[in-house]
Amino acid sequence: MRHVLAPLGRFGWKLGPHEPKLYALYAGALTLWVACLFYSSMRYQTLQSELWAAPHTFDAIVSADRNGAWSAPLDDVFIHFDFARATARGFPFQWSEGNGYSSGGTSLLYPFVLAAGYLIGFRGLQLMVWAAIVACVGVLATLLAARRLFQGLPLWTSYVAPVALLAVGALNWTLFSGMEVAMFLGFWGGALVAWDDVRRAAAEKTATRGHGVVLGLASVLLVATRPESALVVALLGCSAAWAVRRAHGLTAGVWTLGLAGIPAALVLVAQSLANRALTGDSTAAGALVKLELHHPHLTAADVWNAWVFHLKYQVLRVTHYHFSDVPALGWTVWILAGVGLLFRSTRRFAAVLWGSAILWTVVVSLNGQVRWQNERYSMPAVAWLLLAAGVGLAALLAHGFAPGRAPLRRRLVSLVPAVVLASTFAVHQAPRFRDQLWFFGRASRNIFDQQATAGWVLRKFDPPPQRVLLGDAGAIPYTSDLPALDLIGLGGYQGLPFARATRLSAAAGIELIEHVPEATRPDFLALYPSWWGVVPMWFGRSLAEVPVRGNVICGGASKVLYRADWSPLEHSGEPFSAAPDERLVDAVDVADLLSERAHRLQVRPKHAGYVDMKILADPRAPRKGLFDAGRVLAPGVELDFEITGLTPNTEGRLLLRVAPPQPAVFTVHLDGEVLERVALEPGDHWQEHPIRLPAGRVHEAARLRVVPESGELILYHVFVLQNAEAPPRASAP
Repeated sequence: MRHVLAPLGRFGWKLGPHEPKLYALYAGALTLWVACLFYSSMRYQTLQSELWAAPHTFDAIVSADRNGAWSAPLDDVFIHFDFARATARGFPFQWSEGNGYSSGGTSLLYPFVLAAGYLIGFRGLQLMVWAAIVACVGVLATLLAARRLFQGLPLWTSYVAPVALLAVGALNWTLFSGMEVAMFLGFWGGALVAWDDVRRAAAEKTATRGHGVVLGLASVLLVATRPESALVVALLGCSAAWAVRRAHGLTAGVWTLGLAGIPAALVLVAQSLANRALTGDSTAAGALVKLELHHPHLTAADVWNAWVFHLKYQVLRVTHYHFSDVPALGWTVWILAGVGLLFRSTRRFAAVLWGSAILWTVVVSLNGQVRWQNERYSMPAVAWLLLAAGVGLAALLAHGFAPGRAPLRRRLVSLVPAVVLASTFAVHQAPRFRDQLWFFGRASRNIFDQQATAGWVLRKFDPPPQRVLLGDAGAIPYTSDLPALDLIGLGGYQGLPFARATRLSAAAGIELIEHVPEATRPDFLALYPSWWGVVPMWFGRSLAEVPVRGNVICGGASKVLYRADWSPLEHSGEPFSAAPDERLVDAVDVADLLSERAHRLQVRPKHAGYVDMKILADPRAPRKGLFDAGRVLAPGVELDFEITGLTPNTEGRLLLRVAPPQPAVFTVHLDGEVLERVALEPGDHWQEHPIRLPAGRVHEAARLRVVPESGELILYHVFVLQNAEAPPRASAP
């Protein structure tokens, strides 16, 4: 047996300069084969959808031997398409043309890459073809760069990389989904090569600054594609700088760190400043919507517990489900990935892969949606773990087939575990791979059947909608090509903080609709009724619904289309209890985040202050409903805000709009002193409780504090009134 293994160990590729071409051909062919498997599943399923919609076309379709339409397995793919189309039309960083800057995209760079495809003719659903091309190029770039991981091993072992990366169905699902992950990994491959060049130059005592510049450019591309990669960039930059410091001294190390990290940091800072200037929030809308760190009702302990839960979830879900149909056998990937750390020739690269996977997982564990959409947020870490497993497997094979006179038993110690672990993984991954192929096609069909079709249906209304309010900022606005407003906030609209508002409650989101001019308010709604409680019932009239068959990815069985009715918002910001001789000086619309921000409103404790809403009869026109949303205050929860514009030393009144569901007692403090103690009786109608402002306590600005003592109080509005004959406060020169 030893005489059989020795020749295999000496086997090498003797193609000279042609060998890299062979590897590229091999990696490219495997990439295209896997991509075709997934896209064939998609188009087979969308063909079934077309046959259901028009059974009479069966014979024509069969005789033409054609496939179904292109689609995507995620509505989020179409969010990128929305941004890309707007970019191609001259509206960069806008989700819906005319809505203004949006920070809701998960990638700054990817929409520009897609926009290039749109401009050269990939329009409509054909933009998914361009996304598929970009994905294949990204995967191939990753595999070409991955050869560096095997440089301490025989050349033939690098042929393990393509199989390792493309072995898991769930990762392929994400890579070819139309999202930016494949492109991101391609840029990571470039960063890996630049990082290795820096380290090799340092080891050879040659110049490193040029390689540091390349690493910095690759890092810019990484964070511009996925900002979550900041820690991965830091890992590459710091480790490269450490190697340079050891070879050339501290100054050279600091230069390398700056070249590698500062450009990427500047991109992140510039994005944050742009967000702040154009939306009022430095944090991106996607982070506000998805990260538990920004959940308004979670304490620090709650955020920590959620992070721990999501961290465990990712590890166990990927291992017990995506890696194997037998949960315990999913750990074979981890074992092989750990092997790379045992061999000196592979330890450095294995450590980088492990570090990247760990840091990525640590960051995305803050994402409350990491459990959804086939765990797509975890997939970059899965890619690095699989490459680490490939390095470990290659190390075992190289040790087993090494030329020389090593005893047979030493070779078998490497070969037997390699064969057993690899074959065990392959056998038990195969069912999961098949499941993912089916899931990819079915999810793509679901999006085509419901989301894309809903857009086409909206387009057919006569006259077409002027603007559509929706909660899925993807396929519906893309296929309809109509102006839209995303209630969740990913789309962005004229700087209004929908992302932060709707995270509080749908009621806070509706409050912001009052700031949209009536002429441009959405006149249609496209919503899942189960997502939004009473919102569709209160503000819409059902017109049609678009169902989905065999749903595995959509948010509901039917997307319902409504004619919008915003009449309950009319006059909500006007007091109905003001006397004829009183003028409105100031008004605090509680639960309206713009009004709260203007009045520096604070809820204590900050994780309290839940939002609720009501529509009750308008006392001025009892046949009409009047909408208002407010903060829920109970004993232990206080509301503190500022009122301005008062004429000093002039008597006035406060009107507190309430509709008490139960008896409640609270005190109102003016500039730290008790102004009045109020007892409310329950009543299912709007009340505006008056509180006198004595002339001697009235200043140009004041702080008010509402402190509940018993019962539950929902405060909807605070109006500040003074005598109309009182001279208004002179404006500052």
